Amino acid sequence: MRRTLGAVVGVLAASLALAACGADQPASVTTTVSPDVSVSKSAPPEPAAPVVWPLTGVQVDKVAQRPALAIKIENSRDARPQTGLELADMVWEEVVEGGITRFVAVYHSQIPETVLPVRSARPMDPAIVAPLGGILAYSGAQPQFIAAINASGVQSVIMDRGDAGFRRDPSRRAPHNVIGTPQTFLDQAHGDRTVPPPQQLAFAAEVGKGTASSTGSAAHRIDVRMSGIQRTVWDWDAASGTYLRSDGTTPSVSTAGTRLSARNVLLLAVHMVNTQWRDPAGNPVPETQLVGSGSGVLASGGKYVELSWSKESLDARVLLKGKDGKEVQLDPGTTWVELVPTNASGLWGIG
Repeated sequence: MRRTLGAVVGVLAASLALAACGADQPASVTTTVSPDVSVSKSAPPEPAAPVVWPLTGVQVDKVAQRPALAIKIENSRDARPQTGLELADMVWEEVVEGGITRFVAVYHSQIPETVLPVRSARPMDPAIVAPLGGILAYSGAQPQFIAAINASGVQSVIMDRGDAGFRRDPSRRAPHNVIGTPQTFLDQAHGDRTVPPPQQLAFAAEVGKGTASSTGSAAHRIDVRMSGIQRTVWDWDAASGTYLRSDGTTPSVSTAGTRLSARNVLLLAVHMVNTQWRDPAGNPVPETQLVGSGSGVLASGGKYVELSWSKESLDARVLLKGKDGKEVQLDPGTTWVELVPTNASGLWGIG
C-alpha cells in the first residue's frame, strides 16, 4: 500500500518525539480542537406543549386527522329527546322563526353513530361554522341560505340534494324524524377541508384553572330566556363538575337517557333582525348578527365572569376578553354557546 509523503513524515516525527523522552520524563500530549467544533452552553429545550383536542382543550395522545363536522339539530317540543348531542364538542343554540331554537352541534373528538333530528340551515349558520373550515350537514334550506353557506367556504352535505347519510325514523312524525349518520357525512369531505379544525376558544391547561372557575362569582343557576317560548336553564352539578341543561322545567336528556351537560356555558348577547325571507308558515326568518361585538358571560366550575366578545369577520373566531383586557380562558371540556337576542325578549339571570 502506498503512503503519501506527508503521512510518512508525520509518522517519523512522532517516533522521534517519543524516543527523545527520558524514562523519568513522560511525553507531553497536545490536544488540538478544530475551530469548527463548539461546546453548547444553551439551556435545555423547553418541554413540548401537551397535545389537546382543538375544540375542547382536553389532552389526548393524538388528535384525529379529520375535519370538524357541524350538524343542524332541531329543538322544538316535537324534536325531543334528541340523539347525539351529548357527544358534541361544542353546541350553539340559536333562535329561529316562531321563537323556537335550533342547535349547531359541532363534532370532532367524538363521532356518534347517529344524530336526530336533523333540520334545515339558517342565515346565521355561516358565521358559526366558517371559522372551522369543515362540513355542515343539514336537511335543506332556501336557495339563498345554501348559497351563503357555500360562499363562506363551508362544505354542505344536504339531504334534499340526495347526499348520503340521511334516512327517516318511521316511529317519529315528519319533519322531526331525519336521522343523520356522521361518519357518512365525514366520508364525503372534500380534500381542502381544514384538518384538524383550528382552535375556536382559549382553554386553560386544566379544569379549575379557567378564568371563571378560578376568579369568578358563584353561579349555581343560569336562567336564559332565549325567546318568548324558549327558556334554557343550566344548573351547577358539583358531582360531575358540569352544568346540567333543562328546557324550562324539563330536564334535557338524549334518547340514550343521558342528561345534557356542559363544562362551560357561554352566553353572548347578540342583535337579531328579521330578514326579508319567510318560512313555509309565513313567519319571518330571523338572523343573529355575529360579526360585530357585544357583552356576555362565561360560567365554568360553578362560577361566572362577565366579558366582552368580538368577531371581526365571517371566518374569524369569536374572541372573548375579560374586564382586564386579557383573553378569557375556558376549562377544558364541552362548551354550549347561547346566542341570546337581547332585542327580542332575550335575557338571563344568574343566581
